[in-house]
Amino acid sequence: QVQLVESGRGLAQSGGSLTLSCVASGFISDPFTFGWFRQAPGKEREGVASLNDGITIYADSVNGRFTMSRDYAENTVYLQMNNLEPEDTAVYYCAARWGKAALPLSQDEYDYWGQGIQVTVSS
Repeated sequence: QVQLVESGRGLAQSGGSLTLSCVASGFISDPFTFGWFRQAPGKEREGVASLNDGITIYADSVNGRFTMSRDYAENTVYLQMNNLEPEDTAVYYCAARWGKAALPLSQDEYDYWGQGIQVTVSS
């Protein structure tokens, strides 16, 4: 089993920055794929970023603004969010799976999920 716990400051102004962290515990055996997802009120959960074997993939809506990274020693993945927009307001989830995902930004590909953390961007 794998446990994921997200943390980070959840409030920012438009144009500002936030960094989310996700600590993974349990049986982490590479190759592992980690992903960040978000769900805004009234909308479906969408993939934001994915990281596997040093390769990152981003949704078009965040490409160039968000950066996903991993600290292997700490079993922690990060989502650095810059130039935030009110449209980025959502609950953000960390997710993981063993092996490479065929569709890295599809929630159906992931087996483990964090509890979610609210991110609010004010205009």
